Amino acid sequence: MTTAHQDCCADAHDHNLTPAQARHHILDAINPLTTLERLALREGLDRVLGAAMVSPVNVPSHTNSAMDGYALAATDLPSQDHVDLVMVGTALAGLPFSGRCEQGQCVRIMTGACLPEGTDTVVIQERVERLADGRIRIGAGGHSGQNIRQAGEDIKTGDIVLSPGQRLTAADIGIIASLGIGEIDVIRRPRVAFFSTGDELRSIGQSLRDGDVYDSNRYSLYSMLKRLNVDLLDLGVVADQPELLRKVLLDAAATCDVVITSGGVSVGDADYIKPLLQEMGTMSFWKIAMKPGRPLVFGHLDKAAFFGLPGNPVAVMVTFYQFVLPALLRLSGQHPQAAFTFTARSRHAIRKRAGRCEFQRGILQSTGHGQWQVTSAGHQGSGILTSMSRANCFILLDETCDGIKPGDLVEVQPFAGLI
Repeated sequence: MTTAHQDCCADAHDHNLTPAQARHHILDAINPLTTLERLALREGLDRVLGAAMVSPVNVPSHTNSAMDGYALAATDLPSQDHVDLVMVGTALAGLPFSGRCEQGQCVRIMTGACLPEGTDTVVIQERVERLADGRIRIGAGGHSGQNIRQAGEDIKTGDIVLSPGQRLTAADIGIIASLGIGEIDVIRRPRVAFFSTGDELRSIGQSLRDGDVYDSNRYSLYSMLKRLNVDLLDLGVVADQPELLRKVLLDAAATCDVVITSGGVSVGDADYIKPLLQEMGTMSFWKIAMKPGRPLVFGHLDKAAFFGLPGNPVAVMVTFYQFVLPALLRLSGQHPQAAFTFTARSRHAIRKRAGRCEFQRGILQSTGHGQWQVTSAGHQGSGILTSMSRANCFILLDETCDGIKPGDLVEVQPFAGLI
């Protein structure tokens, strides 16, 4: 990691970084948010926990039965043949048996009911014969402590149940509720502004002139950002006019933690994003040895992180998932996890030249025998957004790869592992 960091910092403006180097440099430049806000528990799903969750109680709070059956002392279990016991009462969940169970006695008990005093074992009802005179008959084969859930078996008082930086799942919300806690401290959501650039772009509902296209990038970005639980500011389509772009960028940076643009990051006559960032802020790098997505500008506008994504629709999605997503997770206080990848067998040949990483779109399928195979999602052009729609994974081909033969193992990154 140290070498990668030195490589990308040496003269990042003029070098084609590897995706790993670029990602490392971005994460190293992002400072996680620390401001907390208190929410009702029901509002906490997908938020990032801001303080350790320490249990004030045992879970379960009492030793109880894990099954419907009969509570008794293990010393009354027969070692062979059978034993008859007198049933002296019933214990229900929320309505415990108030007496003591003595030797030779048992208590009818339901799942979740407190274990009566004098008992330490539950025999399930399927293994018990009820006799006509209020007694039960139990055969051999039981053991002490069976079918019992001990107090604090899941969580003990004082346990750290959830740690700061954890993105709360449905299970986490249920755990917190089991502690009797109704409010939680979470890290505030990142504020993200985004817009598209290009005189040829039209918003939905506008008429297209010759050479115009509808802006799809904002809708892809909005959808990807929406799943991250961030506060969004959609600034629409901004024309290729330097003064207008300068004002929009300054206004966005003044109110948001992150500013994302699509388009205008190459070296064409109407590509103003890169020089504006160099003028108004700091630019860390703008070229990555990858396909699609080579021109990607990263830097800062005042305190706001800035991502200038390419204009091609597939390149926007690839660079968002590979670079913006881990950066936003870090900014939100969440600990970014390593990308979830595994190997699958390619069903076909893949043409590629060594020298840069490629993120091809693939269709991952199970062979039904614990193995996975992957097929190309079709034409891989960076403007072919249907390749992303058809695909369910990226086929990751590193810079050393000079082509894939049918049957070769390749690394894949399932879309299901991306938020």
